[in-house]
Amino acid sequence: MHEMSITQSIVEICEENAGGRRVLAVALEIGELSNIVPESVEFCFEACTKGTLLDGAKLEIDRIPGRARCHQCNADFPVAAYYDPCPSCGGYQVEVVAGEELRVKELEVE
Repeated sequence: MHEMSITQSIVEICEENAGGRRVLAVALEIGELSNIVPESVEFCFEACTKGTLLDGAKLEIDRIPGRARCHQCNADFPVAAYYDPCPSCGGYQVEVVAGEELRVKELEVE
């Protein structure tokens, strides 16, 4: 489960940016195309935060839906998987523009 190491990295990033203050809440953005299971991150979060500045912090996860743009007809559309064709023209020259995110969006500290 790679979510454990990802969650440990998230905790490290939060501690580095908390300025030595206790973290009360963490807001994450996780894209639907990122291959990260938000429920697994939630499960790992409590274990990874024990004894850290984040111990007891609330975790909020915003799930970012996949979106793509077609280079042939310039349509912007939702995607559930990579290599989905454009629903407007059927073309495969598409660029994913959202849904790959994994970022700490916000920290609430004391």
